[in-house]
Amino acid sequence: MKSPITGKEMKLIRERRAMDFRKETFEIVFHYYKCEDSGEQFTNTPLDEVNLNQVYNQYRDKYNIPFPDEILRIREKYGLSAVKMSEILGFGVNSYRQYEAGEMPSVANAKLIQLTDDPRKFMDMVNLCGSLDEYVKMKYIQKAQLLLEELNRNAFKLNFKSYLLGNHLADIYSGYRNPNFEKLTEMVVYFSEHLNPFKTKLNKLLFYADFLMFKHTCFSISGVRYKAIDMGPVPNNFQSIFEYMVNNNDIEVLTTEFPNGYAGEQFKPRKGRKFNPDIFTENELNTLAIVANAFKKISSSDIIQLSHLEQAWKNNEKEKKIISYEYAFEMMQI
Repeated sequence: MKSPITGKEMKLIRERRAMDFRKETFEIVFHYYKCEDSGEQFTNTPLDEVNLNQVYNQYRDKYNIPFPDEILRIREKYGLSAVKMSEILGFGVNSYRQYEAGEMPSVANAKLIQLTDDPRKFMDMVNLCGSLDEYVKMKYIQKAQLLLEELNRNAFKLNFKSYLLGNHLADIYSGYRNPNFEKLTEMVVYFSEHLNPFKTKLNKLLFYADFLMFKHTCFSISGVRYKAIDMGPVPNNFQSIFEYMVNNNDIEVLTTEFPNGYAGEQFKPRKGRKFNPDIFTENELNTLAIVANAFKKISSSDIIQLSHLEQAWKNNEKEKKIISYEYAFEMMQI
């Protein structure tokens, strides 16, 4: 960004600052451009969004307030319009639409939204809604009953996925996303299709994709937690996660024996199993493409060395700790 005063390129600065929101103070990594000649500080719309999203994310985390994509997911699973969902919740439709668009709900409204995620609680709220006629109530309750039956049938599968990714709410260690096994699977399929990576490289590709997305938006793609180990950052429980994907016929893993006695596991696309771009935003798809292109010609051993230069690994490797996504702002290799 060029200085509006001198016309020269300005340096991007990141420093810790306190910002206030709803009578509370939160510490964030504040982003701004500095004009070296005048000393003036400037931001643009993308930087304003990064700064504000850090505050909003901490507030949501503190009060367990659902994120916009979660609010939308809850409504869509019942097949409701925003008008009907707001009617059941007792909100004004404009307020509800703003929540889906990113406006912060009150703590009380957030709790009501979260209650409807449970089909049983949703049925209770439908029954209590005085503005719905009996036929409409019956239709919505039947939909919730079908969802509840499906949840009961798939309980083991859902619980196992939660076990693999960690049954935790969105926080700084998940990039302020709830864990999404479907997105993680498609990320693995994407990199398998484009790069045929060995497992060590794949782990780094996933790390860089999630952290690069967070660097620019303050949200990860998959909601996965990453751990620092000797070979660099890896998804927590990656061995079990990949085994599940293989058994589910999402990917194929081929073992290659090398002359030095080592064996490598190479990820390749399963025949007939294509990458599904529909569950990603355009920004997320662009991030996957950037990472694939950046590391296309980088070997597994080289990408390990590159990841070892990141503060995300340096500051967490000794104790093998889960890595905070805040380290995304310090990434050097992409």
